[in-house]
Amino acid sequence: MNTEHPSLTRFLTRFILQPPEAGQRNLPRRQAAVLVPIIAHPEPTLLLTRRAASLRKHAGQVAFPGGMMDSSDSSLVATALREAQEEVAIPPDAVRVIGVLPPVTSSTGFQVTPVVGVLPPGLNWHANEDEVESVFEMPLREALRLGRYAPLDIQRSGQMHRVWLSWFDDYFIWGMTAGIIRQLSLQVAK
Repeated sequence: MNTEHPSLTRFLTRFILQPPEAGQRNLPRRQAAVLVPIIAHPEPTLLLTRRAASLRKHAGQVAFPGGMMDSSDSSLVATALREAQEEVAIPPDAVRVIGVLPPVTSSTGFQVTPVVGVLPPGLNWHANEDEVESVFEMPLREALRLGRYAPLDIQRSGQMHRVWLSWFDDYFIWGMTAGIIRQLSLQVAK
């Protein structure tokens, strides 16, 4: 018997029926992964973090839990789950991994694999204050609304790059995080 809310079931069906397309070629060798956590509330939400202001890289930015692959990680999925546990205390065994999105290349030269997972409601997560300033939820329906993302074309290293921008409450979501959410939206909208 399916006990999931119809909107979560519809999302999962669309995601699973639309497998990721082949990613870019000649991607960087440095590997990283992020967890794209969807919380299975009656109206599903997307869990996001704001990075601590004291961090050397990407301080204060909205992000998914994630980071660089360690030699002890068996896979990029394991990397995403380990990082989510370290950053916001999400137990790896509480995550139902449903798939991955095509990897993206970060501005710092990493190939980042977004791992999409479903979390049960009521998990008691908390921010690792050394890495995460705050944790917040965004309604999945709102996160997946394509019209909320505005493009900004910038020149970096002599090449034009498109960056996506969005606001949610007091949170400015941009760059790779906004791009991943937008890609997820495109994937389930097909």
